[in-house]
Amino acid sequence: MDLTGCYKKVRKLTEDICAPLHTEDYVVQPVADVSPPKWHLGHTSWFFETFILKPYFMVYQEFDPQYNFVFNSYYETVGARVIRTDRGNLSRPTVTEIYKYREYVDEAMEKFLCAEPSKEVRELIILGLNHEEQHQELLYTDIKYILGHNPLFPAYSKDYVSPKQEVNPANKFIQMKEGIYEIGFAGEGFCFDNELSLHKVYLQPFEISPKLVTNREYLEFIDAGGYQDFRHWHAEGWDWVRKNHVTAPLYWHNIDGGWHYYTYAGLQAINWDDILCHINYFEASAYAAWKGMRLPTEFEWEASAGHFNWGKRWEWTESAYLPYPGFAKAPGAIGEYNGKFMVNQQVLRGASEVTSPGHSRVTYRNFFQTHLQWQFTGIRLAR
Repeated sequence: MDLTGCYKKVRKLTEDICAPLHTEDYVVQPVADVSPPKWHLGHTSWFFETFILKPYFMVYQEFDPQYNFVFNSYYETVGARVIRTDRGNLSRPTVTEIYKYREYVDEAMEKFLCAEPSKEVRELIILGLNHEEQHQELLYTDIKYILGHNPLFPAYSKDYVSPKQEVNPANKFIQMKEGIYEIGFAGEGFCFDNELSLHKVYLQPFEISPKLVTNREYLEFIDAGGYQDFRHWHAEGWDWVRKNHVTAPLYWHNIDGGWHYYTYAGLQAINWDDILCHINYFEASAYAAWKGMRLPTEFEWEASAGHFNWGKRWEWTESAYLPYPGFAKAPGAIGEYNGKFMVNQQVLRGASEVTSPGHSRVTYRNFFQTHLQWQFTGIRLAR
């Protein structure tokens, strides 16, 4: 598929994700980490306007100069912006106006792409498409949080079915030998700068589970008093449990003695054989400790990933989000994309059921703060 076709396909998927929403759903911001869907629609258009059209398409006329303030996310280089916690206060621009903005940017981009862009600009466009695919996953997770915290638990899609995991029938841990392994991206195709460069790491022998933890397995931790026993938790995790009165994963509700779970299809009785989801690092680490095991490091995960099925949950690792050897931030705003977040975050590996098609690879390094649950996160054990 040519670049114009890729552009149209990615942009259409973003709008398809929002198609089941009602106008009121586009504006809600229940917590700071969840952005209103209409902000995602505007921000992903702002990216192409700011980094492609304004500097490289001389005939382009900016849609609205105020939108740079409204839709800039964290790029200090590009100027002032609405702080993240205030995105839900933006009743204007309206949803209709933002869709007009997307249409305006798309028409300009399609005209711009009639001529073959330079290698530098082509790489920026591909980065923009991957950036939008990241926001597509964020849209899914933010929409679930918005609807899942509505007291009526409305469905996003009645037809939604959670994926099942394929499990090795023997369910034996995969044994990995000690040795030197190559980690990082190499070869053709796109990757983010935090996946560079290819380097060697030495690993001690370890074993890793071929499957992800299920709801049934995690219920055993709950029933055993896992959320009431400080011994399994990091000190910061135990503070999080007590401060927030946590007794179960996000979206679990004990109603009249029975456990229910909010899904895209609405509130349902928990399917105990489904893969556990929406666990933060504190919970993942505590469960592993309770089992007498641990989480894999990101290097162990990558070295062994060819031996198990992955991609249905982002999997917490025991690795802090740090630069690889030789990492260097790009100049300008693009250099703000990953490097400045390499502190106080844990690495997640894999992908999830809401990761956009073609957006996952074994070297992908996702990262979140330890207390966050709203992403499609799960647990794979190691020892």
